[in-house]
Amino acid sequence: MINKNDEIIIDIVDQGFTGEGIGKVENYPLFIDFALPGEKIKTRVLKTNKNFGFGKMVEILTKSDNRVEPPCPYYYRCGGCHIMHSSYEGQLKFKRKRVIDSLERIGKIKDVDVDKTIGMENPWRYRNKVQIPLGRVNGEFIAGFYARRSHRIVDINACIVQHEDGDKALAVVREWAEEFKISTYQNDLTVNLKGILRNLMVRKGFRTGDLMVVLVVTRADVPQIDVLLERLKKIEGFSSLVLNINDTDTNLVLGKKNIVLYGEGHITDYIGEYVFKISPHSFFQVNPVQTEVMYNTALDYANLNGEEIVFDAYCGAGTISLFLSKKAKKVYGIEIVPEAIADARENALLNHVDNTEFIVGKAEEVIVDLIEEGIRADVVVVDPPRKGCELKLLEAIKEIAPEKIVYVSCDPGTLARDLGILESFGFKTMKVTPIDNFPNSYHVETVVLMSRVEK
Repeated sequence: MINKNDEIIIDIVDQGFTGEGIGKVENYPLFIDFALPGEKIKTRVLKTNKNFGFGKMVEILTKSDNRVEPPCPYYYRCGGCHIMHSSYEGQLKFKRKRVIDSLERIGKIKDVDVDKTIGMENPWRYRNKVQIPLGRVNGEFIAGFYARRSHRIVDINACIVQHEDGDKALAVVREWAEEFKISTYQNDLTVNLKGILRNLMVRKGFRTGDLMVVLVVTRADVPQIDVLLERLKKIEGFSSLVLNINDTDTNLVLGKKNIVLYGEGHITDYIGEYVFKISPHSFFQVNPVQTEVMYNTALDYANLNGEEIVFDAYCGAGTISLFLSKKAKKVYGIEIVPEAIADARENALLNHVDNTEFIVGKAEEVIVDLIEEGIRADVVVVDPPRKGCELKLLEAIKEIAPEKIVYVSCDPGTLARDLGILESFGFKTMKVTPIDNFPNSYHVETVVLMSRVEK
């Protein structure tokens, strides 16, 4: 019998989906943050449920060969990263295992080889976008990321997974907010609608060098904003300052209204040969290096010869569609968000691509309309949000019966669920490649090729 506050010695035998260590006491699992497989630790029991519990690591008695000292001084307090205490090679193996476990347990798919996770040569400073909550505690200005499983801001001065210009912008905003005593929306961990500053968002063009600073505020009349602008101009590459107005009681970072104070209100950057316009609300992958790897993998799996019709469901701003367009006859990009489709159409024009068509609507409904028009896809590409594909979309894909499906996933669990359904519809999982777009976190992207085996 295990009780709260018990201290026990336990062997770590596995990792959970979010990177926590798993140990068992008489077949009763305990989940313990920052513990690694192969370690023997002392843990204090924090909480017990009927079938599992949670513990806090007190002491490491035997270290894993994969354990490293995190180079970030905020790591054990900040919730932004999850597995920085593991070597990078250990991280890549964990992510591959996470994909395999999901396929086997959720999708019941056991007869496919999963490639090694494609990692980065340099898994640091890879993020081109950062969102930083701003607040005050006991009157002192703080800015950073939320602690694990909380909305408590951990005050930081630098983040080693974001571009260095993000640190520079934060330093300027911090100095300005402190000097002029600019109020914040979040004060002493309570909501205060009278405060002004909510979040700082920074977007960086890795290849263009462009830097956009977005200050999320509750109202437009921000004191001394001209002073902030002049100081931001000293950062090399700074090209745009935007006020985003969010005066609602919500956890959403961005409001709907943008006020451009300097520049054009957007930046541009490249993925491969394609240039993209990026505004505050644009969806754009945060790791441009690995995104190119991911899209090229998807293109390779599609194995197009120039004669195929391709449906790109959940196309967003058209990034994958453009990659596919160079080897397809025609690509139909489908997305429910009108603003994303507007971005996709503009990105096609920017890149002089004329064999794409972008359609607003639910993918499963648009596909039915296309079928009724006599248009069928040879290849279907899906890149859904974390919740995976809607069942109606999978049923629409069954109706199309394409030769190939390329599934780009950001969540192994929903990926495995959807692959299991598609296999029951007559498709076979052929290739699986995990790609590390988010080093030092538990997140993993996966590209999968399925082929039709039944007509």
